Amino acid sequence: MKYLDEFADPELARGLLDDIARTVTRPWSIMEVCGGQTHTIIRNGIDQLLPDDVTLIHGPGCPVCVTPLETIDRALAIAARPEVIFCTFGDMARVPGSNGDLLSVKAAGGDVRLVYSPLDAVHLARQFPEREVVFFAIGFETTAPANAMTVQMARRLELTNFSLLVSHVLVPPAMTAILEAPRRRVQGFLAAGHVCTVMGMAQYVPLVERYQVPIVVTGFEPLDVLEGIRRVLAQLEEGRAELENAYPRAVSFEGNPTARRVVDEVFEVCDRQWRGIGLIPRSGWRLAPAFAEFDAEQRFDVGSIVAEESPRCRSGEVLQGHITPPQCEAFGTGCTPRSPLGAPMVSSEGACAAYYQFRRLNGPALASS
Repeated sequence: MKYLDEFADPELARGLLDDIARTVTRPWSIMEVCGGQTHTIIRNGIDQLLPDDVTLIHGPGCPVCVTPLETIDRALAIAARPEVIFCTFGDMARVPGSNGDLLSVKAAGGDVRLVYSPLDAVHLARQFPEREVVFFAIGFETTAPANAMTVQMARRLELTNFSLLVSHVLVPPAMTAILEAPRRRVQGFLAAGHVCTVMGMAQYVPLVERYQVPIVVTGFEPLDVLEGIRRVLAQLEEGRAELENAYPRAVSFEGNPTARRVVDEVFEVCDRQWRGIGLIPRSGWRLAPAFAEFDAEQRFDVGSIVAEESPRCRSGEVLQGHITPPQCEAFGTGCTPRSPLGAPMVSSEGACAAYYQFRRLNGPALASS
């Protein structure tokens, strides 16, 4: 793990922290968009090591967390059907719906399978032509190309028993919603580097120009996050609002043109509900009409399912950065990883899970390295 260790070097981290301390002269609030960055921050105690004037706000950057409750309920309804093999990544298995989760459906006899790739679902469709194989396609722009290519493959193989339950969401519209919210606190963003590896950086230019907010594309290791914070703070202190790339080893301005072409062919932009947040216009992808035959929501007629969030779960406020997880009355008591009220407590990128797992440690990890 040599090359990863290089991006967690304590001495280099202290140097960046010292530089940040010298830079800051007034209070600033920065939002990290990605849940992977949130886990890096909480696991390493980065928020505790920053000057008191710097506040990190955890954003809605966990696709599992923002998958709407009604979509989970649709997945549960499909997975419970006897003719269905329902395929999902493991991080969706324990996300609570209105009544249970996918693992409870499996325990009751449903054929729910945890897979490592959407291609696993294609192979199952070929292996079991008499069964309906459904893949739960969620995620930000990062996972969309692989899911789109899976649909293209299913068409080439003439698989009539394969479909996707799609709940893809897009990052820039969510950032726009945050910037236009009446309770806006965010003054700068750490943008999700993995999204930009696919989509590039051009989509953030209008946000910088319209809202005069610094956006720095950032990676996921401790030094990546600290460098992103340092760059945002430098812009804020100097009165600048620019788009910067602090993750050049993985991100280019144009992104991955081949991946983008595949996505543009298979998906189309749509309005999307975000769990705990509500409807964000043009913030998601769904299958384009040319690929509607692979739409599980239509195939199994579950589009009419609606659901209401638990009044005890304040995950929407967490996802918008209005509160931190410990400020939710249910955190750690009525809501735990074993008995979650909302997705952020069980997702591998959820802010609530990060606080539950790491904030009980004795002291910041970087400080004791």
